[in-house]
Amino acid sequence: MSTAPAEFPVGTIDAHWITLDDDVMGGHSRSRAEVRAGVLHFTGATSLDDNGGFASIRARGAFDLDGARAMRLRVRGDGRAYQLRIATDARHRGSNVSWRGDFDTRAGAWIEATVEFADMQPTYRGTVLDGPALDLSKVEEIGLLIGDGDAGEFRLEVEWIRPVAR
Repeated sequence: MSTAPAEFPVGTIDAHWITLDDDVMGGHSRSRAEVRAGVLHFTGATSLDDNGGFASIRARGAFDLDGARAMRLRVRGDGRAYQLRIATDARHRGSNVSWRGDFDTRAGAWIEATVEFADMQPTYRGTVLDGPALDLSKVEEIGLLIGDGDAGEFRLEVEWIRPVAR
């Protein structure tokens, strides 16, 4: 876990980003979140050893996204696939449900990726659920995750993350 949260906004809301990697379940992936020159850097390495394979950063807070249809991110990646993750107060077996929306990157190129809320899938510890519905007025956490089934170094730079109005 990062020693200090990285401060980087989601739209107009200030957010503090922390890491959460597969070491919580015995894995060996590692990540770091830091802001340099106004750009959020999500870097590290994924490991498939000991049932690992994911690294993530998350910002907790009150993100009322009611009235939005999607999130748009301006990113420069490494060609690997990433996920935008959203959590509300919804629970499954006493733990958070996270909604997952995938986006691809192009190695070394700045792109804008849009994740439509209607396309996001509710998940519990990586397993896709049949529900509940995503309540955008109760978003408590926004995150980025890499868990593409490949081991190795990764790098994702984020210039901005913004909600897209309906």
